[in-house]
Amino acid sequence: MDLTRPIYMDHNATTPMDPRVFEAMQPYFMRVFGNAASRAHMYGWEAEGAVDVARQQVAAIINARPDAIVWTSGATESNNLAVKGVAEAHGHRGRHIITQVTEHKAVLDPCKKMEKYGFEITRLGVDQFGRIDLDQLRRAIRGDTLLVSIMAANNEIGTLQEIRAIGEICKSRGVLFHTDATQAVAKIPIDVEADHIDMLSMSGHKMYGPKGCGCLFVRNKPAKVILTAQMDGGGHERGYRSGTLNVPSIVGVGKACEIAQAEMAGEIARVTILRDRLQQGIMKRVDGVRVNGFERSRLPHMTNLSFEGVDHDRLLGAVSFAAVSSGSACTSASLEPSYVLSALGLNDELAFSSIRFSLGKSNTVEQVDYVIDNMVEAIRSLRA
Repeated sequence: MDLTRPIYMDHNATTPMDPRVFEAMQPYFMRVFGNAASRAHMYGWEAEGAVDVARQQVAAIINARPDAIVWTSGATESNNLAVKGVAEAHGHRGRHIITQVTEHKAVLDPCKKMEKYGFEITRLGVDQFGRIDLDQLRRAIRGDTLLVSIMAANNEIGTLQEIRAIGEICKSRGVLFHTDATQAVAKIPIDVEADHIDMLSMSGHKMYGPKGCGCLFVRNKPAKVILTAQMDGGGHERGYRSGTLNVPSIVGVGKACEIAQAEMAGEIARVTILRDRLQQGIMKRVDGVRVNGFERSRLPHMTNLSFEGVDHDRLLGAVSFAAVSSGSACTSASLEPSYVLSALGLNDELAFSSIRFSLGKSNTVEQVDYVIDNMVEAIRSLRA
């Protein structure tokens, strides 16, 4: 075990690239370098063919049609395209959007932006485990509701929402359903057909693929979802997202999805064992530890723990033996407590004394045991 660097347990922030993904991408930097939109010669045909294969690989992991995949720079852009695109395209028939208070900022901020243009946003609260109330969702839907955007899995606490039930509610009321599935795709099964999902966001770097590349699933059968493009200039990607395609990264995202689909079941079982070993190992030896999120339905590879009576200013410094997080990567510079944990009912002291452990392919039993021992020692020392 290499102890020259902290043990990496922050896979919700990003993942190292799988060597097989890197290998698949390499030819498309120098040898097969064509523009996928250049359809007059072989160089463009080769690039377009590689992009088409990647569409098929991505579509397969979520049970979608390949031509429903729209390439973007990642989940943040996908979320913006979904929220703003629906609002702008359908604002003539309604100006109401529903989301939840614990969404990622990449959904909350576009919703806030649309409020400035006269849209009304309903932000559903959550229970102590981070779940929305389905009856509250039903009551919130109105005749002018355009969109419901609820994430599949929370990035800070791992809680899984009842996506299929939400999709059924939206479908029965004629409302579009978007889910930010950035933390869910490749980690748990997702089926856009069975779950009645109209739009789904994902990002390559959360699944051992490249940074800066992701996609938005936009349903086009049997009914086509209409969006207003947020980036103009050439009409690429069915007119939804102009710009020269990032072929090497697109190939990488496709390969990452192919690998994940083949290995998901085994990896779920493996990381669940490691996650439970880590959580139980700490809680058996340290009192005053709270699990944040819904233990019965959460991502298999992560746990979020609060430690009572710990000075939050010294907490992360005391766990320098492991690369972990106190919240999402996008809000790590904030001096405020996690808005996700606050929504669960945690006071500021507990919210500040929380650690998110998110495991991945490289983590081993030996590493987990090392982190347990050092975590127990660190918490005891901080309390002393």
